[in-house]
Amino acid sequence: MEMTMCFPLLLLICSLSTAQLQTEADNEIIPHGKQTESQGREPTNASDRQQTCTQDINAVLREMSATLAEQRVEMRHLQRENEAQAAKLRELELQKTEVDKMKQQLKAQAAELSNMTARTDVTENQVEALKRDNEAQAAELTNTRAELTNTRAELTNMRAELSNTTARTDVTENQVEALKRDNEAQAAELTNTRAELTNTRAELTNMRAELSNTTARTDVTENQVEALKRDNEAQAAELTNTRAELTNTRAELTNMRAELSNTTARTDVTENQVEALKRDNEVKQVAFSTSLLASGSGYIGPFNTHTPLVFRYVVTNIGNAYNPNTGLFTAPVRGAYHFEFYIGAHGRASHASSVVLVKNGEHIFTAYEHQPSRYGSSANGATLLLEVGDVVFLRLWNNAIIYDDENHHSTFSGNLLFTM
Repeated sequence: MEMTMCFPLLLLICSLSTAQLQTEADNEIIPHGKQTESQGREPTNASDRQQTCTQDINAVLREMSATLAEQRVEMRHLQRENEAQAAKLRELELQKTEVDKMKQQLKAQAAELSNMTARTDVTENQVEALKRDNEAQAAELTNTRAELTNTRAELTNMRAELSNTTARTDVTENQVEALKRDNEAQAAELTNTRAELTNTRAELTNMRAELSNTTARTDVTENQVEALKRDNEAQAAELTNTRAELTNTRAELTNMRAELSNTTARTDVTENQVEALKRDNEVKQVAFSTSLLASGSGYIGPFNTHTPLVFRYVVTNIGNAYNPNTGLFTAPVRGAYHFEFYIGAHGRASHASSVVLVKNGEHIFTAYEHQPSRYGSSANGATLLLEVGDVVFLRLWNNAIIYDDENHHSTFSGNLLFTM
């Protein structure tokens, strides 16, 4: 720039010098007669011309210096503007890079959302199948309970019968002692065998021991029957029938044990299902309410980028779906959830207060307030359909601030409305 200004200056000086030389040449051409007259004035005129020319050159130089100074100032101003524009250009390039990254993240999240939708459809089908299975199992549980009630009643009847039989057995044993002398011992032994058979039906746990005793007593009875065969052929036939009935009773007891084992297993499965349903009902109870600062007062922010907020002061956290260490709410079940958030703006002209509700990285709703002085606030809320594992949190906008104190102005709350 300085070299550009020097060239016109040199040209001006050369032009003035040429004009002075031309004037001197014209003066030399004046006629000789007039030359004599002008000899007296020549020194004075030449001195005046030289002084005038010098003054003009100095004026031009001053003007050119002032113009050069102005152009230098303008050049510095243009350099600063170029530097500012270069900085803005670099910032725009960074923003463009960030936008490209966000586009890639959105594409990845869209793919993930598609996969989650497919998985949700499969899960819904499985839930429908499980509901049908639960209904069938509930009906089966009802039948099992009725069957168990009938079994208990039958066992009660068998115990009563066993009690009566025990009494009859005592009488019969006394009669056997008398029948040994008058050939009526076989009839008493037969009654005793019938009592042992009834006792075996009732006492399931002691059945083997009782059966062993019955077998021993039956062997004694058989010896007595051999001695009394001549007079007690009818009783021998009845004893044979009683043995057959005892064998059938043993088989029936074995079947009853197997059936009881199956019933017990089915009852255990049903109880486990009932416990699982109870746990599902407990999961359906989800609610939380928090404040930004656990104690004291102050600002959070500003930051150069969007920053997740962690609400430290927890008033309620039913279901423990909110994490006070990360500030993230994770949905435990699929359903409709309602969220509300309030922000405090405590008088700062340089920064606004702005918070955005985020679901799985997607901006949902924003609360904004710019309060140059005193106190102000803003709030917003939303009802969202969340899948199991979806994450919801609040994010502080870049270059924004948020205020909170012991009165808890800045809060974040949410609860499960109903499952789906």
